[in-house]
Amino acid sequence: MRFTPKTTDYRLSPFTGLTRESWLEAAEYLMEGIFSNIPDIEAPVVMPRYETEVTYPHEGDPEWRFKAEIFEGLTRSFFIAAPLIKNKPDVTLNGICLREYYKKQVLCAVTHNEKNYVFNFTDMKKMAAPDNPEACFQQTVETAALVICLWMSKEQIWDTYTKEEKDRIALFLRDFAVSYTVPQNWRLFNMLDLAFLYMNGYDIDEDIMRDHAQTILNYYAGDGWYRDGQCFDYYSCWAFNMYTAIWNKWYGYEKEPYIAARYEENSNKLMENYPTFFDRDGFTNMWGRSCIYRNASTSAFDGNLMMRESKADPGFSRRICSGSLMQFLAREDFLINGVPALGFYGPFSPLVQGYSCAESPLWLGKAFMCLCLPADHPFWASPETEGFWVQLAPQQTQETVLDGPALCTANHAATGITELRTGKIVKAPDDIHGIENYSKLVFNTKFPWEAQPAESVRSQEYVLSYGRGDIRPANVTLWHGYKDKVLYRRQFFDYDLKAETHWKTAVNLADFAMPCGIMRVDRIRLYRYPSRLSLGAFGFPDNGTEIKHLERDGYKAVILKGTDSTGKAKQLAFTVMDGWDGIGLAHSVGTNPDSRESYVPYAFTDRKRQYGCEQSILISQVLTKESEEDFAEDEIFPVKEVIYTDPQKRGGYGPVKIVLKNGDERTVDFYGIEGQLEL
Repeated sequence: MRFTPKTTDYRLSPFTGLTRESWLEAAEYLMEGIFSNIPDIEAPVVMPRYETEVTYPHEGDPEWRFKAEIFEGLTRSFFIAAPLIKNKPDVTLNGICLREYYKKQVLCAVTHNEKNYVFNFTDMKKMAAPDNPEACFQQTVETAALVICLWMSKEQIWDTYTKEEKDRIALFLRDFAVSYTVPQNWRLFNMLDLAFLYMNGYDIDEDIMRDHAQTILNYYAGDGWYRDGQCFDYYSCWAFNMYTAIWNKWYGYEKEPYIAARYEENSNKLMENYPTFFDRDGFTNMWGRSCIYRNASTSAFDGNLMMRESKADPGFSRRICSGSLMQFLAREDFLINGVPALGFYGPFSPLVQGYSCAESPLWLGKAFMCLCLPADHPFWASPETEGFWVQLAPQQTQETVLDGPALCTANHAATGITELRTGKIVKAPDDIHGIENYSKLVFNTKFPWEAQPAESVRSQEYVLSYGRGDIRPANVTLWHGYKDKVLYRRQFFDYDLKAETHWKTAVNLADFAMPCGIMRVDRIRLYRYPSRLSLGAFGFPDNGTEIKHLERDGYKAVILKGTDSTGKAKQLAFTVMDGWDGIGLAHSVGTNPDSRESYVPYAFTDRKRQYGCEQSILISQVLTKESEEDFAEDEIFPVKEVIYTDPQKRGGYGPVKIVLKNGDERTVDFYGIEGQLEL
């Protein structure tokens, strides 16, 4: 059953109707589903499992792995319960008082010999890896959630513990706080453990704290974004820009003012561009790992609003946060067994990763930290606004280019859709899951990425085949940047360090925004023949789809019209121009995150000559919208003329000018990008 708010105010919130009371109702709605699976106050937050192949724990796993699931369920559900308890201390679900439940289960989790004890770091190190100095455990992650939730429900839970009980919790936390952690965003977990201890009067090692804090600061890449591993994704927002705000409040402003000031400065810088990552409805893009966390992406707004000198627009921030909340909670397929499904909307196994369990999606509860802001805070008291969207002309696309994290957003006023193009990506050639999460040419807020629908076709990816069964997606994306309204990147196929780049097939990418989508003018760099290259458009949910093929002036297009699984109108137009042999349509089952069945339009070209100046420029376009109104013919076929420099008109060298029927021109020139490609 989908969430329907009982309390709405379309005067204060003209776009979503949601108020602070609506958010409390949403929190209670989620907790009702969770507690429908908890029979009594003694039972842990371990939810029914319908997926067992990917998610942990697996049969034969060590005992600490099963304990990690218990801890993950406890702390991540606490993210939703804590602000609810703070605002409604006596809330009771399934006959269980939430305040009493979490007070009891937190103590059980940290207490030896209790049934629901989750093991401290020392216990697990002895059991799992006594000789491994780099051993780490999922429980470290959950300690940070625990201390945040104890802080949110301080008066209702933490303050009611006896000194002995507080000391017991503190001893458990300290064991994780000073132990080994993963050298990326996990350092923030140790920092929060230490800060919580310090805030509550316990001695800490300030050098350990400083080492973690300075390292986190030095992951900063610019534009408000931090690098977390090889790639950039929402972890920069729901980890770095959320946890640093809390750390500042608990510790940084007082003890490390320089570092705290930089964290605040970076958060404010993020607020300058972060709203552009959401569409006009506030929808979150399905991009990067851990997409099962969904609207936790909006917690970066909460973090900034906790800073001393917050720069976030409160009315626009709430509009985005509420829009993203309803993106998921308003769907009938969102809950399975009362718990957010392992997917983006409903269950979607291609998205799920091995470090997740049935309770992992509850990390979306971080979005509910806005409920810690008082009712008179501007976030709640200011009217909802649409921010920059109201400043755009009807056919305008606003592009925001961030060279530090290699991200480019396109906000289409004509459709309200936001598209994201990414760079600085390195994945192993066989890491299909990582490639799908990061290496799509474009990510679209209303057409989430589709898993592989056919052997040689992938949505929003080039796929290379040498005709011997070796089918290869691009696994590395280099960033060049934005020039004269064109974004330049490069992708390599089957890239590794065993061979120099000239022994790897590459595609130089050049794309630019159109009112309803993106046009591509790419250049292939092949070294082996024969070969086939394909390019997929977005996946299209098939709930009864009208398909139309058109051809004009030698260009081909396929137009798909239909609805998603909620009945919302969808439309996609895929046009192929120079360089392509033909256009196809792959039908698939189980590869689309919205609908059971789906289509992926794709283009293909076969190259058979080893040498000879064949056509090297590939021109295509994908348009999307949520409307039954047909695309105009000039939208589907917008190119008036392609002007090449080389006499063969194949794009072998020199600039390529695209003259559009509306009078606009774009010039694509790859010359010289070799010296300015970035990872």
